[in-house]
Amino acid sequence: MAFVERVFSGVQPTGNLHLGNYLGAIVNFVKLQDTHNCIYCVVDMHAITHGVDVWGGPAELARNTREVTAAFIAAGIDPKKHIVFNQSQVTGHAELAWIFNCVARVGWLSRMTQFKEKAGKDRENASVGLYAYPNLMAADILVYRATHVPVGEDQKQHLELSRDIAQKFNNDFKDTIASHGFGDAFFPLPEPLIQGPATRVMSLRDGTKKMSKSEPSDQSRINLTDDPDTIALKVRRAKTDPDPLPDNERALEKRPEADNLVGIYAALAGTGKPQVLNEFAGAQFSAFKPKLSDLLVERLSPITAEMRKLQGDVSYIDGVLADGAARAQALAAETMKSVKDIVGFVRR
Repeated sequence: MAFVERVFSGVQPTGNLHLGNYLGAIVNFVKLQDTHNCIYCVVDMHAITHGVDVWGGPAELARNTREVTAAFIAAGIDPKKHIVFNQSQVTGHAELAWIFNCVARVGWLSRMTQFKEKAGKDRENASVGLYAYPNLMAADILVYRATHVPVGEDQKQHLELSRDIAQKFNNDFKDTIASHGFGDAFFPLPEPLIQGPATRVMSLRDGTKKMSKSEPSDQSRINLTDDPDTIALKVRRAKTDPDPLPDNERALEKRPEADNLVGIYAALAGTGKPQVLNEFAGAQFSAFKPKLSDLLVERLSPITAEMRKLQGDVSYIDGVLADGAARAQALAAETMKSVKDIVGFVRR
């Protein structure tokens, strides 16, 4: 059957939103508004899959949920035109996740590389939620029967699992899917949307590691709350190598820190790495870094200022989330009614 094109994506409210979150996700969310029907979710249920010491406890979770929402709006997402909400307000996410727990296979989850990375060596002490959260991620997408998901390279495995789950559900229940008038498939197989030259922003201290809030050194990342002086200092201290910038992209392949800074500049400037290298070929980093700092401040300062303003109006942020949740709930409820009929659950 033909599916209504719909984009879904989410951001975890784990605090300290940084440049990687902005360039790798939020900036593309803003662009997609002009071309797609979008649902943007603050995935607070995913945030609690780690220990309380990681996500900070109830007060911190609420604060971080509102901070991500403020960042969405400050960056240019229109919560009236599109849906912005937090995951826990829509019951369909958890309901569908349980059904997917029964559709997905243990072997599929055991192969997920992010669980191995996040759980580390003490896997026996990891939460069941951390192990099974890819099923919840699939539910996040498919409870809206979304057709497209903007993802970074490191999230492609999760989207592939979502497609596998959708396909297995469609196969397992093909007879009742057809009998309820949905043809040969109830769920779409969501497609990835990978955009922009800097979908994967790396640490300023190690160009082989992704920029992350969990990195011990704050110097490894540009936070969306950093002031201009802090940004300039972090860029100045960013790890580089002694060679000047090359005139071609291939020459960056074995220079991860240089490649990262060029990619950041390109993404902020709305251009590609070749264009950046054409402008700065032969330049030392002592000349390039101030230009990068200026561009970062130019792009991020208005967002930072608007975020602070929005975070000061909790009632407005909560109103946005409540309105978005009501609209999301209406879509999710229709999906869950059909899913329950397809599976054979008796409902009101």
